[in-house]
Amino acid sequence: MKKYLIVFLISMVPLIELRGAIPYAVGFDLPVVPSIIVALLGNMLPVPFIFLFARRFLVWGKDQKLIGGFCKWCLEKGEKGGRKLEEKAGMGLYMALLLFVGIPLPGTGAWTGTLAASLLDLNFRKSMLYILLGLLLAAAIMLAASLGVFGAISFIK
Repeated sequence: MKKYLIVFLISMVPLIELRGAIPYAVGFDLPVVPSIIVALLGNMLPVPFIFLFARRFLVWGKDQKLIGGFCKWCLEKGEKGGRKLEEKAGMGLYMALLLFVGIPLPGTGAWTGTLAASLLDLNFRKSMLYILLGLLLAAAIMLAASLGVFGAISFIK
């Protein structure tokens, strides 16, 4: 049970998320399915709070003395970028969110994707769905990498 708690907590850490939790679980020979479920739950737990409060913090902060300029800049950039992206991408914007969250590269993941969705003022429910789907993709990729699938493929010629 202690190792599952560690998987849960690792998956909540920004930048590490389930990309670190799944290799940990595999390394300690934890059962795969429960480990992935625990990692997904841990990674998704902060997502709604980030989405709902990041933008509110910036709106509140734009009138504050020390952080006002930065908060205004973030809001303007997010709103301007969001309008441009929605005009060009439409529903493809949510697919881009899924891929941004799902492809395990440095600086991507649920925390960053949720922050972007919040700043772009995207639909909450759609964003949560596509972030979850992105996490499922990331979990599959990290599980395959942790089990050595990619290393085994490199030996096939």
